Amino acid sequence: MKPHYPFRAVPELRQQIRQKIDPHTVTLIQVLNEFLVDAKQHLPKGKTQLAVIVDNLDRMVLVKDGDRTNYEEVFLDRSEQLQALDCHLIYTVPISMVYSTRATDLRDIYGDSQILPMIMVNTLKGDIYQPGLKKVKEVINKRVRQIAPELSLEKEIFDSPQTLDRLCLMSGGHVRNLLLLTQDAIGRTEELPVSEKAVRRAITQARDTYRRTVENHQWCLLAEVSCSKRIINDDLYRSLMYNRCLLEYRYLDDDGEMQRWYDIHPLIQGIPEFKEAIAKIS
Repeated sequence: MKPHYPFRAVPELRQQIRQKIDPHTVTLIQVLNEFLVDAKQHLPKGKTQLAVIVDNLDRMVLVKDGDRTNYEEVFLDRSEQLQALDCHLIYTVPISMVYSTRATDLRDIYGDSQILPMIMVNTLKGDIYQPGLKKVKEVINKRVRQIAPELSLEKEIFDSPQTLDRLCLMSGGHVRNLLLLTQDAIGRTEELPVSEKAVRRAITQARDTYRRTVENHQWCLLAEVSCSKRIINDDLYRSLMYNRCLLEYRYLDDDGEMQRWYDIHPLIQGIPEFKEAIAKIS
């Protein structure tokens, strides 16, 4: 029996499939639109519109071919195909492209990009932002309620409110990171409640992943952003945003104007290389 390999593990196979599909793209779009027309006729009563969310495209690994990237090929070169489906469409785009020199091209084709910031769990000055922390807890609570609706989140799912707070704060308000940390902490627990030790180990494991993600020359950039809360719009910072080492936050100021600021992921704060970089600029 021949071994089975998923498509993502065999780039050459993916290229072969793409070459076979490309000549039939128009036909495929026509078939999909016929399917969508039929789907619209079977919508729940009172519903007339259909929206399709194409998720995970923001996780595409950047590949350069000369001066072009696979991001440009997908979102710019194939924009007519991406917009050809007869329904409302939402595509997730790599954050590094939204902050690239092609951002205006994206806007001309698709309109304004909607950037989803992190849930603000800390203020610009570093204080805990209680409304944001409460919202992050709600995310976990909704997941827990599907399995154990009768259990208290802060007393029976986690061993204390402080343990839950630490996990939420270490997520940086990034929902995917929040759920991964929660899943890891639960996986280290034989029986409820989830202990402070299990959460601490989950944080340590995630922190080590971030340590391996950051390249040696990037520690000084992270230290600078940690102090200034600003980024420079170039490839060095864009790559750190793509890797979620840098997070974007937004808030309304006293005049009702939208303000944005940036910070390192909280997990990075405890990494020795980052502490050394901070010490050099302090």
